[in-house]
Amino acid sequence: MCNFDFFKLIKMNEYIEKIGYFNQFDEINHNELNEFNEFVNSFLNLLNKGEIRAAQKDASGKWIVNDWVKRGILLLFKFGKLIDYSVDDMYKFYDKSTLPLHYFTLSDKVRIVPGGTSIRSGSYIAQSVIIMPPAYINIGAYIDNGTLIDSHALVGSCAQLGKNIHLSAASQIGGVLEPINAMPVIIEDDVMIGGNCGVYEGVIIRKGAVLGTGVILNSSMKVYDIVNNRILQSTADSPLEIPENAVVVSGSRAINTEFAIGNKLSLYTPIIIKYKDEKTSSKISLNELLRKEF
Repeated sequence: MCNFDFFKLIKMNEYIEKIGYFNQFDEINHNELNEFNEFVNSFLNLLNKGEIRAAQKDASGKWIVNDWVKRGILLLFKFGKLIDYSVDDMYKFYDKSTLPLHYFTLSDKVRIVPGGTSIRSGSYIAQSVIIMPPAYINIGAYIDNGTLIDSHALVGSCAQLGKNIHLSAASQIGGVLEPINAMPVIIEDDVMIGGNCGVYEGVIIRKGAVLGTGVILNSSMKVYDIVNNRILQSTADSPLEIPENAVVVSGSRAINTEFAIGNKLSLYTPIIIKYKDEKTSSKISLNELLRKEF
């Protein structure tokens, strides 16, 4: 019997070779143009279908960066020419020829409410995803079934979002294209992200976690877990991770210099105040979680 994974590996190696081949040029000459355009269309199609992605979880639960996919995306920025994508005189826009908008039909079963949303081709949007206006989803993003992208939200380049996530209004999931081997932002299944949150620089939010309104997380921050009396932070070998079912809110900690004490200054600090457990209903609201005593 044929091994599908074997053929998938062969196909992946073909793309890696093509990306390396085209990267050696400063520009695509006329003789290479047809082959390059075929590569672009095929590469974007695989990203749109979710058959290739910028990062994926291995059997042990560790997230692995597919740096060759990110190299391919950068290739599109490198060689794309600025063209006119305008629909008419009332709706004008201009972008790289290699970065068109994502085309959808009713059969895709993605709900895109009208009002200014833009989704680049090369992003995977699964069935039953809801996108409220205006929202922006960049190339390389992966958004799985049942996730809600609320108004004024951003899903940056290569960000990986799991199933049944609620990305609330005005929240930002940062993009990570470079460095090539850098982890993109990962949001696992069943995560609740409150309004005006920001998750950047390869932070991983594990399954079932909750971010309260206004929580900001990046790779240089320390997160104080007052349930387990520990401090979470990134290292040279691993990104900052928010554990499964953790409930994170915005807090502060005092600055202990003479000047800061005199002026009562403090620094923003994300704090884990509790963990959801089996008794916590999957339908419990963010407000109910945050208002419970801890």
